Amino acid sequence: MAIRVVVVDGHTLTRFGLTTLAAAHPDLEVVAEASTAAEAPAVIAASAPDVVTVAVGLPDADGLRLARELRDRYPSLGIVVLTAHGEDDVLFRALETGASAFVGKSAPVEEILCAIRHAAVAASSFTAAGLAMAMARRQSTTARLALSPREREVLALLQDGVSIPAIARTLYVSPSTAKTYVSRLYEKLGASNRAQALMAALRNGLIRNDAATA
Repeated sequence: MAIRVVVVDGHTLTRFGLTTLAAAHPDLEVVAEASTAAEAPAVIAASAPDVVTVAVGLPDADGLRLARELRDRYPSLGIVVLTAHGEDDVLFRALETGASAFVGKSAPVEEILCAIRHAAVAASSFTAAGLAMAMARRQSTTARLALSPREREVLALLQDGVSIPAIARTLYVSPSTAKTYVSRLYEKLGASNRAQALMAALRNGLIRNDAATA
């Protein structure tokens, strides 16, 4: 029996390409398509696929958020995250959503096919071609950016939106000392403001995505 696939992607060409690719392989069948995150739930519920491919960039929403919602709703559904950008932080976000596989849209055809087939038989097991290298880069960066206990406290307060005067009161230090703590943290993260610092911390695995708000 063929693997039933639903394609969720805002680009008509990508949807056509995946449908054409599946048609050339007897073990795959694209049974439905959706161009937006809003359309996807009803399409998936109606077609009962084995695997859903989800683009990271959708016209109306974050594809990774949709992947998280699908995983929560369908524990055994294979979810393949497709992206035009292979940054490490996107890969790790896909891993955190509970996706089955992460693959670039420009990857070789065989890699895309392997991702779909893997998702069909091992929905809860994450695979990505560059996972080992990404893990090594993250570990190296984390070691280089090792934060002191005080710096971690400051970072946690920054992610909670706490002002510098409030940071000073929370840590029982003077406002000037709090400013120094924040400045040193920014310098270590290569940032010049709170938003940049939180994004750098997110990219480097120092905070989780749901905590990174400016």
